[in-house]
Amino acid sequence: MNDEKLQVAIDGPASAGKSTVAKLVAAKFSYVYCDTGAMYRSTTLKALRNGYKLDDEASILKMLANTEITFKPGEKQQKVFVDGEEVTNDIRQENVTNNVSTVASLSGVRKELVNRQQQIAAAGGIVMDGRDIGTTVLPDAKVKIFLIASVDERAERRFKDNAEKGIHVPLEKLKQEIEERDYKDSHRKVSPLTKADDAKEIDTTSMSIEDVVNAISNEIVKKQSV
Repeated sequence: MNDEKLQVAIDGPASAGKSTVAKLVAAKFSYVYCDTGAMYRSTTLKALRNGYKLDDEASILKMLANTEITFKPGEKQQKVFVDGEEVTNDIRQENVTNNVSTVASLSGVRKELVNRQQQIAAAGGIVMDGRDIGTTVLPDAKVKIFLIASVDERAERRFKDNAEKGIHVPLEKLKQEIEERDYKDSHRKVSPLTKADDAKEIDTTSMSIEDVVNAISNEIVKKQSV
């Protein structure tokens, strides 16, 4: 087996478990983890705070040119900063969650953030999760994973995750929001949520986190030994 530092792309719909397993896989292989969703959420949060209309691409792009989004390791989760201010929990609030698809559909915003993501990934040794990593951001990644899970399972996961953060949204409302998010993400004109032709699909509905991490790890080891 060689020690080649690979690019690992993990895609899938909302609450399919992408971020959770991506962080664990990155730690297992001593790779960098890049949370692309947090970048779009951070952009959305700052746009909301500035009072911009979320389809005002020109204003949001101008804002983004003067916006620094950074990550730092945390005890329980990776910390996210916008212009030096920690926003780890702020970007997970309902107002951001329900509006991030609108901002993420802006072609100029996607182009800017994809450029930043590709710079981070250039040296390899990266695990990146999102919705268009294997198709658009890292099309040449040697390891591509597409995670799926039932809407009910994903809503349950989001409900538990929210409860731990002190966010209380009824389960039925979460199911509705996830279905709406799926539709928006898969029908947007720019880089829609799609499975790359060469991605391995993993249905996580009845799998433990450890099972999913092991399945992805096996794919990485296979590619390292090629």
